Formats: sequence, structure tokens, C-alpha cells
Amino acid sequence: MRMRSLLFVPGDRPERFAKAGDSGADAIILDLEDSVAPKAKDKARTAVADYLATPSPILRLVRINPLDSGMLTDDLACLTGCDGVMLPKSESAKTVGALAARLAPDVKILPIATETPRAVFGLASYGEVSDRLCGLTWGAEDLPAAIGAVSSRRDDGRYTNPYQMARNLTLFGAHAAGVAAIETVYPSIRDDVGLEAYAARGAYDGFTGMMALHPVQVPIINAAFTPSAEQVKHARAVIDAFAQSPDAGVLLLDGRMIDAPHLLQARRLLARAGLD
Repeated sequence: MRMRSLLFVPGDRPERFAKAGDSGADAIILDLEDSVAPKAKDKARTAVADYLATPSPILRLVRINPLDSGMLTDDLACLTGCDGVMLPKSESAKTVGALAARLAPDVKILPIATETPRAVFGLASYGEVSDRLCGLTWGAEDLPAAIGAVSSRRDDGRYTNPYQMARNLTLFGAHAAGVAAIETVYPSIRDDVGLEAYAARGAYDGFTGMMALHPVQVPIINAAFTPSAEQVKHARAVIDAFAQSPDAGVLLLDGRMIDAPHLLQARRLLARAGLD
């Protein structure tokens, strides 16, 4: 699955589904959880089921309600045709396993892995269920609410230390499990400059994609998580250098030392660019 951008769309707003699918996002997330009021849950399930009944070239995930919400059976009934399930309030591989036991084997799971205090301590466990995952992501809203924090962000938008830590651990947890590391949303929908900087930082740090709240955010996110022509050129040069000297441990390229980690990084970059 190529997932540079994953666009949320409320499940009870079927008039937005086609627009979301045409936004250029690599995946859309049909939401049955936070963006849908309790009284509209049934309407959302019906709309999502109807939409999934028709095949689509875009990846379609459904964010269900938490496993302990009492709504799991109803949510699962509308998933036929989806490519994956976003799992909120996931606390560890055990949470994923409980959901996987009720899904078809080919339906992947994308856990939101930092929404409870206990979840932070489970981030190292997802390698146990990596075959069922399409990635790992985090959220910056539920966790501060769960522990009584004022906010996850300072006035200038930067994360405070606890939530920066949660972000970092999600990044490492995803890579340790060998799955896509998905950055969380940028809430200021009309702040293109801020979004560009935020997405660029995510890509720089090692995230491979990012969630979006609105179609206008998708092009900026796609650009940030698509390797540039210059990066691709350099990656190919690294690979070519080692191909020409297969027994070398360290080489000099453009005046800089390169070794095995640079070769691995180059191969991964080309894979993200779809050029491996």
C-alpha cells in the first residue's frame, strides 16, 4: 500500500465521499468514530456500506469505534469491500489481535497507538502482529484529555515534551515492526505554510505518510512525502557506487563517506518513490 496521504471523511457525509476519492489522496479514511455524532452512527454505517459496495481504485479504510465501545459488531457489519480498518484506542499488539480475529485475513489494520496512557507502553509490541498491519499512527488529542493535560501543544503549535515523546516512540515502533509510520494530522486547515513545514519535518524525521483533515491539505502532504528528483538521483548514485565496488565497506561519494546505512537508506527512498 502506498500511503503518503490518508484523508479523513465523516461517515455520515456520503456527499463528500466522491470528492475525497478524487482529492489525490492515496487513501481515504471513512470515519465512524469522532466525526460522527452518536445519533448519526447508523446513518454513517449505511452510507459507508453503500459506498464500499462499489469497487474503487483508491485505498479505503474505515475508522471504527473503540473495541470496548459496545459498537464493534455494528461497525464490522459495514466493512465489506474495505482495504483496511483504522483502530482507535489501540493499546498493544493484543488489541490488534482481538480485532484481527474478527476480520478477513486480507483486511489490514492501522492502529492509532497513543490515545491512552497504557498505549504508550505498548508501542514496542506491534512487531508481533506486523503481518496484519498496514502502518502505525498516533494522535495528539485523546492522550492529553486522558491524563488531564491542558493541551498537547504550546501556543506556537509545537508539541510539549510528553507528546513529542509519544510521536517519537510511534515513529520507532512503526519502523521496529517494519510497517509504515504515519504522521498525525495538522489541525490548521488553511495554514498552508505551517502544514508544509510540519509535513516536511515528518518526512525528514522518517515518517512515510501523514493523515489529512481536508482535501486542500492533500497536495502539500503528497509533495512532502514524495522523494524529490535530487533525492532520487543521489540514492541511485549511492546504489551504483556500491554496485561497482561490492566488496567495499566504505566509499567516498561527492566528497562524503558512505557506508551500509547509506545504502539501506537509498534503497528505502527508491522504494518510497516506487522506483525499487
